[in-house]
Amino acid sequence: MPSGHVLLIFLPSATAAVGGALKVAEARKGLSLSSLAPLGLSLALSFSSPSLAVPFPAGVGAPVVVPTTPFSQSRDLKFGLEDGKIRPCPSTNPGCVSTNPKSSSFAFPLVIPSGSSENAVQALKDAILRTQKNVKFQVAEETPYGQYLQAEVDGGFGRDVMEFLVKGDVVVYRSMATKVTYIYPFTTAFGDSKGQEERMEKIVEQLGWYSPKFDTMD
Repeated sequence: MPSGHVLLIFLPSATAAVGGALKVAEARKGLSLSSLAPLGLSLALSFSSPSLAVPFPAGVGAPVVVPTTPFSQSRDLKFGLEDGKIRPCPSTNPGCVSTNPKSSSFAFPLVIPSGSSENAVQALKDAILRTQKNVKFQVAEETPYGQYLQAEVDGGFGRDVMEFLVKGDVVVYRSMATKVTYIYPFTTAFGDSKGQEERMEKIVEQLGWYSPKFDTMD
């Protein structure tokens, strides 16, 4: 571009206004094109053009909230102690039994016979190995709340997780399936806690410990 010239870029909606200004300028002698640059720029910026508007998404930077469903909640499984206690069964997982009183599928804690508390964790491991398939012990540790044991075993529809907390002569536990089955279009999980109850009965029988039941309290 030759020196001394100014390039003006006008928005479509401002073209008519700028053109009018140029006609007025032509009628006035001695008014150069370069002197119209500020005027043209001012007019161009003062007119809006919807066709050139750049859309911005609403709530830029806000966290995306993903709606939860019973199915998605059932996949978010939490293990380990909660405030020093065995966790209750999730409301979205019927394939579970727990000694936590907040659980919908409640079971009574196990009572260790007198003189057997010292080797209780090892006895539990042996009973699990003898009654369950493909056992893998994930955690075995001493905590301020007792000895915690977590084992993963084969279940009916995948892998199940068993958790025990041994404290004194009492053992609290939770046995839970890690896979929950939903039948479309229903939002209620398919299954019940019978499989977990039967598993615990086999383990208790192998141990020879006492396990209170509701039907024996009549």
